[in-house]
Amino acid sequence: MKSFVKGESKTKKTSSGFARHLEFKKGFLKNPFFYFGFFSLFLFGLLFFSSDGLVGISHSKNNAAGFYKNIDNSENNDLFFNQNKLLAVETPDLKIIQDNFVYGISTPHIVTTQVLGSMFGESSLVDRKEIIEYSVESGDTIKGVAGKFGVSEDTIAWANNISKNSALKVGQTLVILPVSGVLHIVKAGDTIGAISKTYKAKMEDIISTNSLSGELDIFIGDILIIKGGSMPPKPISSIVSAPLNESLFIYPAEGQITQGLHFYNAVDLANKCGAPVYAAASGVVQRVRYGWNFGGGNQVTILHAGGIVTYYGHLMTIFVKPGDSIDVGQRLGLMGSTGLSTGCHVHFGVTGAKNPLAKFFIGSVIKYK
Repeated sequence: MKSFVKGESKTKKTSSGFARHLEFKKGFLKNPFFYFGFFSLFLFGLLFFSSDGLVGISHSKNNAAGFYKNIDNSENNDLFFNQNKLLAVETPDLKIIQDNFVYGISTPHIVTTQVLGSMFGESSLVDRKEIIEYSVESGDTIKGVAGKFGVSEDTIAWANNISKNSALKVGQTLVILPVSGVLHIVKAGDTIGAISKTYKAKMEDIISTNSLSGELDIFIGDILIIKGGSMPPKPISSIVSAPLNESLFIYPAEGQITQGLHFYNAVDLANKCGAPVYAAASGVVQRVRYGWNFGGGNQVTILHAGGIVTYYGHLMTIFVKPGDSIDVGQRLGLMGSTGLSTGCHVHFGVTGAKNPLAKFFIGSVIKYK
């Protein structure tokens, strides 16, 4: 009897505990925070296991870190005044670069029709979107060259300041426009309306051919293709290339000169992809363009004192934007091979002054002291 009473008491305790458990569970299930927490956990798990986004973020950060470790001077802020780690303002977008271009060196871009044919295909020599430089071959005439590229004889003559009747020399370099017309370099006071009247061309053609946003979208030093235009009888005043005060200018990058002075008043300076490119002097950023751009690739132009404009082409990544005030030696971007390019280099052009790199021979190595 004694043991039975104990057993009954134990049974009552067990039943009572089970009842409290049921009451707790019912109360817990009625709590809305339970369902919110469960749903949140389920959603997080679904996102985590169905996407590699979190892994990709970590992977891209590791790639970027490795990329910068391989860039010369990326951590050297004493090269030009105080850079304040401007490289960190915008990380490169890490575009996919062909393996043979990562450490590729640019070769001269003056080409023959055979080279152009292999690059674009024979039929596309006529249907081009870039300004090229052509090396005259034996037997070439202005009429023949014009026919090869689908432009007028006048276009060839005007772009190269020669007569239609001029005899061509083997090895002579000719600037070839993608369409028949005239080249114009924008000067202070120029407007699209005035330019169109001067060359008897349509304003809409000038705007569309040069990918301008409108009539006001021109800057000093811009090189415009005037489609369908013709050279006026009275010569257009040319841009004066005044001597450059080299004490105010620096070289835009370290590297090797791979092509001497060529269109337009430019020199090619090659290095590995990702090498930093700097502003040659203080000024204001006029243009920042991405894409093909007549073969110039990603590019920046800067207006300096005295109306001098410097141009930096074929960049991989750009760190500045239009309107930015730039100090001499400020990092503009990273050297690349965008546009019509055979290797990583910067196409450094100067409008309104002599190019400070023009004095170096091809093969010269430029290094900062």
